Amino acid sequence: MMSFTNQRDAALALLNSDTVLTRKAGSFLGQLAVDQTPLTSKQREWLDTLLDRAMLPPLANGGE
Repeated sequence: MMSFTNQRDAALALLNSDTVLTRKAGSFLGQLAVDQTPLTSKQREWLDTLLDRAMLPPLANGGE
């Protein structure tokens, strides 16, 4: 299975998908798209959840 190699690509895929996002999730993903600061464990968990709900591939281990 393919996976995203960085958080920016994962965030942009979610933002461009047909997935319904909350304002908070959209803001979070927008920040990920422009800020390459490593994710905290909570942020990584949230991103993983959003990707799973959208039926998109996961972020690769170590993906930043």
